[in-house]
Amino acid sequence: MKHVKKAHRTRLITGGAIVALGLAGVGAYSASAGGEDTAAAPATVTEAKERNTTATTHLTIAAATKAARAALDAAEAENQRVTVAVVDRNGNTLVTLRGDGAGPQSYESAERKAYTAVSWNAPTSELAKRLAQAPNLKDIPGTLFLGGGAPVTAGGAPVAGVGVAGAPSGDLDEKFARAGVAALAR
Repeated sequence: MKHVKKAHRTRLITGGAIVALGLAGVGAYSASAGGEDTAAAPATVTEAKERNTTATTHLTIAAATKAARAALDAAEAENQRVTVAVVDRNGNTLVTLRGDGAGPQSYESAERKAYTAVSWNAPTSELAKRLAQAPNLKDIPGTLFLGGGAPVTAGGAPVAGVGVAGAPSGDLDEKFARAGVAALAR
């Protein structure tokens, strides 16, 4: 295996910025895996055939915000201090609202509950029950098998997840997450 010099690594990092500029139409630059820099011609755009693509449904930011706000409002109506997260089908966070007084652990927990709900298209309280038969599920990165996550579906397919954390029980967290999901039906 060839030894890579520090100066060469710096050039590769800089090359990433140049690639980004190239994608913006300024030109292209690439670095080969073998460590040699090669200049490339400007990138061309090629259309993929329609049969090679798929259309997916995603929540809008407005809808994700509506769901998060409804969940937080439901929690506040019961004097609960929670954080609400809404993630898209790919598990990327769209909106996170941290309620006044919500604990610091609630932020990540809400995101992980939302991610878990959308990943399995099931409420996290249901998924937590599955741990008895499959305890290794809890080892999947980014997941949290505690009540408080609810999936959002469109046409029977999961498109988002709402996660709530910070109430004294997962049942309450999930009640508030379901209120967020329900707001999307109105």
